[in-house]
Amino acid sequence: MKVKRIVSNIEVSTLDKTANFYTDIFGLELLMDHGWIRTYGSNEVMSVQISFATEGGSGTSVPDLSIEVDDIEAVLEKVKDANIPIEYGPENEPWGVRRFYVRDPFGKLINVLQHE
Repeated sequence: MKVKRIVSNIEVSTLDKTANFYTDIFGLELLMDHGWIRTYGSNEVMSVQISFATEGGSGTSVPDLSIEVDDIEAVLEKVKDANIPIEYGPENEPWGVRRFYVRDPFGKLINVLQHE
């Protein structure tokens, strides 16, 4: 038996704000929409991963989601253009990533990172 996929399911009061953040900022595609659930993703191959943490590293809070990108500066520019407050960073961490924290429209803490 092999796990093929792990999907984070986040309860929200409305789906209206999902596209603005996850499509416009991160360029994810709407893969499924049943009216009560929307799934966003990428046609790129995604690894199966699940993490458990007591802290977020460098003394930060544990993020709800980590989103790895291939151009963190481009995402950072989109976040700034959208006037989304940055809660941490951007920082070059000693474990080899550049990252920053933002909150999505539902208050979930998002760790945006790029491996150096």
